[in-house]
Amino acid sequence: MTSSALTATAAGGRAASFGEAPMSVFLDVDGTLLDLAERPNEVTTPAELLQVLARAERKLDGALALISGRPIEELDRLFAPLRLRASGVHGAQVRFDPGAPPRRSPGATELPHSLWTALTEILAQFPGAFAENKRFSFAIHYRNVADREAELRAAVIRLVDNHKGVPVEVLNSHWVIEVKAPGSDKGRAIEFFLASPPFAGRTPIFVGDDTTDETGFAVVAAHGGFAYSVGGRRPGAIGAFACPQEVRDWLSAFSQGSAAA
Repeated sequence: MTSSALTATAAGGRAASFGEAPMSVFLDVDGTLLDLAERPNEVTTPAELLQVLARAERKLDGALALISGRPIEELDRLFAPLRLRASGVHGAQVRFDPGAPPRRSPGATELPHSLWTALTEILAQFPGAFAENKRFSFAIHYRNVADREAELRAAVIRLVDNHKGVPVEVLNSHWVIEVKAPGSDKGRAIEFFLASPPFAGRTPIFVGDDTTDETGFAVVAAHGGFAYSVGGRRPGAIGAFACPQEVRDWLSAFSQGSAAA
C-alpha cells in the first residue's frame, strides 16, 4: 500500500478519528521494516532507515516503539547507533527508556535449558534446520528443509506435549516454528506502552506481517487505533502494504510531513 492509499484508507469510514488525537506508532521489524533473509543474522538495515526512524520518533514526541520477536539486544545491533523504545521476544522484554537496559515483562518466563537440549537433539535429525535460543523462546528455522516441515513440526509438538514443567506454546511464523512460554505476547507489550507516557492518550497504529502480530492488531483496535499488515491482509488489519519497502516509503513520507500517520 502506498502512503496515499494508507491515507485514503484511514480517511474513510470509522477512521474519521484518525486526525483527532496525536498518534503513537508501533512497528514489527522482520518482514515489516526489514526484508526477510535466509538466516536472521543476514538481515540488513538500509542506512536511510535510521534517519527516517529518528525523524519519525521526534515527530511523534517519542511515541514510537519496535515490537519484535527478536531480543532487544539484537534490535540495538540492527539499528545502531539508534536506540528506540522496544519490546522483544514477542512481548517478553520491554524497554520504555531508550537509554535503559531491557527488562523482563510481567508474566514472561524463561524456558528451561533441558528443553533446549532436547530440541537440539531433535534438530540433529533435520540437517539444514537450526534454532535460536532467545531465553524466553526457541525459534526453529526450517526454510532449508521446507520439504520436511510437517515431520519437523510433528516432532516439535511431540516434544512440547511430553515436556514437564513450564507450560509451553507453539507459534507459527514465516519459515519458523517458535516455542515459548505463555504469559507474554505483542498485544500485551503494546498494552504496557499505551498505559505510559509518551504513548498514553494517543491513537495507536501497529504495522506487522505475521500471525504473531495479530494480538497487537487486536489491542490497537480495542484502543480505537488502526492495524496494517504486510504482504497481504491479516485478521484485525484494516489495510495492507505489499512489502517492507512500502512500509519504509510510508514512514519516510510521514517523517517528512507528507503522509498521514
